[in-house]
Amino acid sequence: MKKLSVLGVALSLVMLGTPVLALSHPQEMKQEQENAKLMDIKGTVKADGDKITFVNDSDQKSWNVVNPETLKEHVGHHVEVSAHVYADKGEIHVMKVKMLKQ
Repeated sequence: MKKLSVLGVALSLVMLGTPVLALSHPQEMKQEQENAKLMDIKGTVKADGDKITFVNDSDQKSWNVVNPETLKEHVGHHVEVSAHVYADKGEIHVMKVKMLKQ
């Protein structure tokens, strides 16, 4: 009986800690966005199956897009994006898209 009580208390503590852990993740994402530099970059949107990438005009570097739904309608187009750049991960998070004349 004592083991069952201890197990019940331990399980209760674990269940109470789970929501706290779940709430910390969005804050970490927000901190990452604040640390990433917001830049305006010109380039072309490419698609390889479901994966969408952005190829920078200046150095032809290909960036993975964290939120590909923002560029889905612009595949094959020359655009300027305002994006948070995560150079260490090779990723961008697009905030705004502007079509450029071809």
